[in-house]
Amino acid sequence: MWQWLKQLYHRLGSPKWFYELTERWIPWLTLAAVATGLVGLVLGLLFAPADYQQGDSFRIIYIHVPAALLAQSAYIMMAVAGAVYLIWRMKMAAWVARVIAPIGASFCLIALLTGAIWGKPTWGTWWVWDARLTSMLMLLFLYFGVMALQQAMESEEAAYKAGAILALVGVVNIPIIKYSVEWWNTLHQPATLKLTEKPSMHPDMLWPLLIMIVSTYLLFALLVILRTRNEILLHERKRVWVKKILES
Repeated sequence: MWQWLKQLYHRLGSPKWFYELTERWIPWLTLAAVATGLVGLVLGLLFAPADYQQGDSFRIIYIHVPAALLAQSAYIMMAVAGAVYLIWRMKMAAWVARVIAPIGASFCLIALLTGAIWGKPTWGTWWVWDARLTSMLMLLFLYFGVMALQQAMESEEAAYKAGAILALVGVVNIPIIKYSVEWWNTLHQPATLKLTEKPSMHPDMLWPLLIMIVSTYLLFALLVILRTRNEILLHERKRVWVKKILES
């Protein structure tokens, strides 16, 4: 078991191995992300019944909830990658943390924008300084902070360290986002999906949402792989195997 973990560690830390392995994944991830996205959107927008209180305005849930979940998950992944770099100095982990930041920030921004659009007909306003909304806005600022630190320093090693430390410190915001609707008096509705409880949504509404969540995570995986491959080509451009790829 230990030998297997050791081999896996060395493989994951190999840019060449990652680049060659993921080349086979890209077409399948692309197909899966597009297919599930189309199915989820068609079912959610055209076939799911209207909400008895919110009418058709609730349908933005099929963009908002997957984006919000992904934004939080991506931050945790970025922090884990940062921790791996700080502990074991694995350069691949630093590159992964670097590429996750703008992707996670984009999904966080989508979650905030779709939440504002949803809030207007539901609450009568685009924005309130609600605990859930404010903590999500803080998440966006944390993403921006990590990205700024990664770009602000001349030394790549120092930039990776600073970004990783901020990412780890910012993890404390994730449980605040999750439990904000329980800890404080808030306009935001409770979590749509809970692992410990049976979903309250009608199955015709629930299944499109689950499919869209899967599609969003597949899209995230695809984007991370594509951007990481670019980082590999950039940083390993002097390697013989990279020169062969660039010349072909």
